[in-house]
Amino acid sequence: MSALDGKNVILGITGGIAAYKSAFLTRLLVKEGANVKVIMTSNAKEFITPLTLATLSKNVVYSEFFNADNGDWNSHVDLGLWADLMMIAPATASTMGKMVNGISDNLLVTTYLSARCPVFIAPAMDLDMYKHKSTVNNIETLKSYGNHIIEPPTGELASGLDGKGRMEEPDNIIKYIDNYFSASREYSGKNILITAGPTFEKIDPVRFIGNYSSGKMGYAIAEELAEKGANVTLVSGPTSLNIANKNITKINIESAEEMYKHSVKHFKKADIAIMVAAVADFTPINKAENKIKREKDNLKIELQPTKDIAAELGKLKKKNQVIVGFALETQDETKNAANKLKRKNLDFVVLNSLNDKGSGFKTDTNKITIIDKNNKITKFGLKSKIDVAKDIVNYLSKKI
Repeated sequence: MSALDGKNVILGITGGIAAYKSAFLTRLLVKEGANVKVIMTSNAKEFITPLTLATLSKNVVYSEFFNADNGDWNSHVDLGLWADLMMIAPATASTMGKMVNGISDNLLVTTYLSARCPVFIAPAMDLDMYKHKSTVNNIETLKSYGNHIIEPPTGELASGLDGKGRMEEPDNIIKYIDNYFSASREYSGKNILITAGPTFEKIDPVRFIGNYSSGKMGYAIAEELAEKGANVTLVSGPTSLNIANKNITKINIESAEEMYKHSVKHFKKADIAIMVAAVADFTPINKAENKIKREKDNLKIELQPTKDIAAELGKLKKKNQVIVGFALETQDETKNAANKLKRKNLDFVVLNSLNDKGSGFKTDTNKITIIDKNNKITKFGLKSKIDVAKDIVNYLSKKI
């Protein structure tokens, strides 16, 4: 039985020459047992007729907010709730720009904004448009929203140029989605604890000791595991990030002490703990109740070590539990990360170095090296943190 059998699928079609492939895609989806409803933009109808798609999908094709004949309203909310999957193929640069910025001036984008299901996007455009920085940035933003991008292959384009930008073939899109649904429950029933972001250690009511962690890496890992069916508890320091997946329970904390208490509490029921947070190593011994006024003399703040969360969980770890640590280093990187692995009883450690350009805090990219208990070293190239999260989760899957 196909993983698509019985699934409700919205197929969004935008105005590009690759729209002709959507007829084949519709036919394959129906053949796989999916219930297909097609939403077309106005420009898409210049390339393929609604009648063709209605015949193939065995459903009415949607395009406008209102039906001119009877005045009925096509509810984007109802469509979004109905779908188990939304696919936009082809997705033009214009439509992706609207999706990024929430410009809901047509039924397709409005339905996308209402959808609570996984969304797959198959871009299609000419070479230069695809390579343009605005398109590249929009694709990365759509990924950060939790969408799945089905990368276009390289080949001959409608313009006669040869390069990347043609829509992926319908057969391959079906395989991609089938694989997603087959693997999406890999972590079903698993309880996973993840820490993310910085901690802020108060000096007085308005000042703190902190670091530059954005939380992006931890949040990306949380989303990836939740998407694969895990029940994720995300203990997060102060960040501007939001979660998308309903399988994630977010606990907001501020200090290292708060993160310690919640981590120890939730680790008891966790199958896996992933310690991504950049926890402050020191905290002021005395925290002023009122704002400290500027004086002529130097201000001296006495610090004490915070509790080592990863080390504590390493002591509590049972045979059936897995702990993954993170190490951000600036010198003797591999040696220091390997020592951390042994000292804290970790199963493997993810190392990143501030010496690698594009890696570490306040970036959308990362470059990691994974070291396991057998001192096996696996290196990865510079990638978006979303793709790095996939690498880490895939590595974790092999280990467990």
